[in-house]
Amino acid sequence: MGKRGRSALKRGVALLCVLLVAAIAVFAFSHRQEIRDHFAAMGFEPHPRVVEVMGELDLTASGERVFLATKPTIDGSQHFNEQCAEVDHSEQGHVLGCFTGERIHLFDVTDDRVQGVVEVTAAHELLHATYARLGEGDRAALAPRLRAVYEELSAQDPALRDRMQVYEHLSDAAFANELHSVLGTEVRGLPDWLEEHYAQWFADRGSLVDIFERYHAVFVDLQQQADTLQAEMSTLRTDIEARKTAYDEDVRRFNEDAAEFSARNERYEFSSNPGEFDRIRGELADRRDALEQTLTQLQADIDYYNGLGAQLKQLGELSSELDQQLNSDLAPVTTRPSE
Repeated sequence: MGKRGRSALKRGVALLCVLLVAAIAVFAFSHRQEIRDHFAAMGFEPHPRVVEVMGELDLTASGERVFLATKPTIDGSQHFNEQCAEVDHSEQGHVLGCFTGERIHLFDVTDDRVQGVVEVTAAHELLHATYARLGEGDRAALAPRLRAVYEELSAQDPALRDRMQVYEHLSDAAFANELHSVLGTEVRGLPDWLEEHYAQWFADRGSLVDIFERYHAVFVDLQQQADTLQAEMSTLRTDIEARKTAYDEDVRRFNEDAAEFSARNERYEFSSNPGEFDRIRGELADRRDALEQTLTQLQADIDYYNGLGAQLKQLGELSSELDQQLNSDLAPVTTRPSE
């Protein structure tokens, strides 16, 4: 090969190297977030509790990468509140998790009656992390589509609209961010395009919704029981009050008639008509027996009403107890964080 041929080959190799470096640079730039997440996840040593929760989420490789890249913590102490201090507590009844400073922090709820709340919260916050990783243009395009799905679903599911009311004070962009997490973790029957979107991070989103529905059903059942008791008590109270008013009136009339009968008897009005005496006395005795039966039934219904009230109180105490389990403000001062 002549000098000219070797020179052309060198220039070709050099050009190829330049193109290769440029291609690598373009690839690295376009996938910079994934690369950052990869190394962040590789350098993170998750606590066994974090591994346990992550295992319940059935994440894809991409989902695991993002979750671990956020260096999640699970903490059952007041330290959690310090980590999530920037979260607007007016947005939710209780803050159970947050995605802040590019990290996920979760409040550790260990009560078996609400088992799964940590996992669903973890998935909710993971979707905040994935939403933050979308390009601004992608978020702008996704937001109105999410809102359209929400409007359609909430028209048939008032509970969903009630759930999202806590976010109505947010900006449209922030509302879409929350909607992205709520739909992905709590709602079945999403459009195919949205299921494909969430499938980037969840291998089986349906199992995640199963978890949500199991622990959410505890609170729904308590509320339904309370509503049923309150409705029955309201109806029974109205009935008892009406019957008690009628009973009091019957007693008043009985007392008047009995007093009149006694006065007539003292005036010897029945001395010449003992049959009339016996008739009136018999009627008064029957009325007294009927009044006693009415009072007995009234007292039985009042006792039943009070029993319903006791059941309602127990439900309220149970609901309050469960609510306290979800209230990080009541957490102990110190617990070793799971991070």
